[in-house]
Amino acid sequence: MRMLQKELLTKQDYAAIGEEISHEQANEFIETYKEQRQPGDLGGYVLGRNIIDQLLAQPGCVGLRFYYGINEEGQKTLVYVGIDADGQDLLKKTVVMEGGLFGIDLGTIADRIGSWFW
Repeated sequence: MRMLQKELLTKQDYAAIGEEISHEQANEFIETYKEQRQPGDLGGYVLGRNIIDQLLAQPGCVGLRFYYGINEEGQKTLVYVGIDADGQDLLKKTVVMEGGLFGIDLGTIADRIGSWFW
């Protein structure tokens, strides 16, 4: 019982990661990055709602994890994947197949973000 209590006290709530910040703080973060960035660094990324909704709609998805990657054109990109309540990448998902049978399918992993330079 003690181990379960300790586990409950130390378990990360992945759905609660992140918080709203003020416009002033956001502007400060962005301006500091602009001042410190290296030539060729990206200014940021754009991610559409449709893929975000698709990732979050996966059974058990409580958040998103972003990985840096290099795409086929040699450009820095983000690869993003849903995570479950234990913080594990959702690489597989349960699906209902024809006849009401359950099966396993690959989870949704995404890329193709928009990026820009300043």
